[in-house]
Amino acid sequence: MAHSTPAEQWRTSSPARGERREVITSRENKWLKVFRAALRGKGPQSGEPLGVEGPKMVEDALRSGLLVEALLVSESGGRDAEQLLQAVRQCETGIAIDRILRTSDKLFESVAGTETPQGVAALFRQREWTLEDVLRGPGPVREAVPLVAVLAGVQDPGNVGTAVRSAEAFGATGVVATRGSADPWSPKALRASAGSALRLPALRGIAIPILMAQLKITGARMYATATTHGGLGDLREISAEVDLTGPVAIFIGNEGSGLPPEVTCSVDRVISIPIGRQAESLNAGIAASILLYEAARQRRMESR
Repeated sequence: MAHSTPAEQWRTSSPARGERREVITSRENKWLKVFRAALRGKGPQSGEPLGVEGPKMVEDALRSGLLVEALLVSESGGRDAEQLLQAVRQCETGIAIDRILRTSDKLFESVAGTETPQGVAALFRQREWTLEDVLRGPGPVREAVPLVAVLAGVQDPGNVGTAVRSAEAFGATGVVATRGSADPWSPKALRASAGSALRLPALRGIAIPILMAQLKITGARMYATATTHGGLGDLREISAEVDLTGPVAIFIGNEGSGLPPEVTCSVDRVISIPIGRQAESLNAGIAASILLYEAARQRRMESR
């Protein structure tokens, strides 16, 4: 007898033996409350699940090795069920069948964090990253020279996500979001990072003095960023005078007030990014991207 596919099992109104297939119909359902908090919040607290929305992002999270705790699919999201369930089956731990949840499109919209929900969301267990992980980088073989982006009071989730995305793209080993910064695992930051925050080691909510003390012990050089007006003809402030090939932590400050004095007075050097006279300042995500690109460029040149 032919076996049905995961998608066919998902759509059937008659559950297979041992499966729970009822559709969630109440807005007050406990699982919907958990999904609503995860997909609309500012990032998970300790012990809370990480919420991920959209079939591609959910699949990215699965393939990155995150442990899935629950999967929620709406009526219109059912077409993505087969691929996602196959990805779930490839995970080491899989997922309990009673944690694969169904609901209506309307109720899914009530928990989603996007304006045009795609009908798929999941809850994942948080990874426990350490500073050692952030310095060593992702993956089983981690021999990269430490390159850490430190977001010190960056409050816009879009800027945080952009910085994390650039960090992964330019070979950074990890990211730190200090206390007062937007959470890299918040829904908006996750989307802005295009999934990079699911893969790149990240420390969240650490106090700046503690972080700087720990970085000093490791021997990593600490650089702060600043913008200077006066034209774009001379980029020596970045490329010629600052060596970013060794173990480095680059501090990016708040969008409005910049870096606090406790950082600028304690780092090894302040890196100036020259900009045109008409521009007020650089977006924090862009500033991080420029410096991370320069670090990647220097490291490529050194390895030739």
